[in-house]
Amino acid sequence: MKGLILSGGKGTRLYPLTYTRAKQLIPIANEPVLFRVIRAIRDAGVNEIGIVIGETGPEVREAVGDGSRWGVRVTYIEQDKPAGLAHAVQISRAFLGDERFVMFLGDNVIQGGISPLIEQFASSPWNSQIVLTRVPNPQHFGVAELHADGSIKQLVEKPAVPASDLALVGIYMFDAHIFEAVAAIKPSARGELEITDAIQWLVSAGKSVHPYVHSGWWIDTGKPLDMLSANNRVLEELAPGNAGTVDDKSTLGHHVIVQAGATIINSVVRGPTIIGENTRLENAYIGPYTSVYHDCEIVNSELEHSIVLEHVRLTNVPLRIVDSMIGRYAEIGHTTHLPRALQTNLGDHSKLWVP
Repeated sequence: MKGLILSGGKGTRLYPLTYTRAKQLIPIANEPVLFRVIRAIRDAGVNEIGIVIGETGPEVREAVGDGSRWGVRVTYIEQDKPAGLAHAVQISRAFLGDERFVMFLGDNVIQGGISPLIEQFASSPWNSQIVLTRVPNPQHFGVAELHADGSIKQLVEKPAVPASDLALVGIYMFDAHIFEAVAAIKPSARGELEITDAIQWLVSAGKSVHPYVHSGWWIDTGKPLDMLSANNRVLEELAPGNAGTVDDKSTLGHHVIVQAGATIINSVVRGPTIIGENTRLENAYIGPYTSVYHDCEIVNSELEHSIVLEHVRLTNVPLRIVDSMIGRYAEIGHTTHLPRALQTNLGDHSKLWVP
């Protein structure tokens, strides 16, 4: 089998962070989501992976390289416009050939990996396997309606009145019949070739499409709150450890990860939390469910339930920062100069709440 990862898209729901970074490269628990997807496919025994890229392609290429760090071979497939998931499959035909493959959206995070699913599909006669999960807002997803025996009755993309609460997770397995399906469908009302329509074509054509209902957690990290939620989940799964320097005036709670080169001075860190490489904490409080990425400095400041990207500086911040995402090279500080006022330099689509 081969793997196909979709890593295009502008990530507009994550502005302003995605003005300067591909959304798939924003870290969850200090690891870019795309890296986690590559590992999941590799761990399932698939070592040939195609990555579909768009406008952020150069950044993805630089970050991932040839895939050798994970023991895989990566081929890049350029998509000139965001024309839909089925279009991404269509343009990947030369890479995929007639082999079975798994397609994984590069901004999805799922509990437990996909190894059992790959093994199940590889040894089956099915033409496709799709992963479903129950969601509270199915109208925002492709939705599957099942027969009483568990087989697929129909699939509908973002229905106004969903027939069930079973949403298609961004993980799909196909054989070469999917190319026939993609060639047969028409663009949707939004001008895209929908993978939901292609799978429905397979069902209508009498092909074998097996639904797998995932009972663990799954998160599409398309919005800031989703990113924070995924960060929470992944932090809970990681094993604690200290590869940095922590002085005797500091307190580390349980489930704290301190990465290599980090320095913690007279600070309190409560887990689950991860402190990145070469990051420095001094007189700081870092509360639960926080990821601080590499090369940051947090001094005389407090932070909780947040994601902080690399090279951020928080100095003498008078209020605890919570439920936040802070982009690369951001600086938050405090001045004692008069007039007593808030001074900001915010990019487009920034959000700032002042108590």
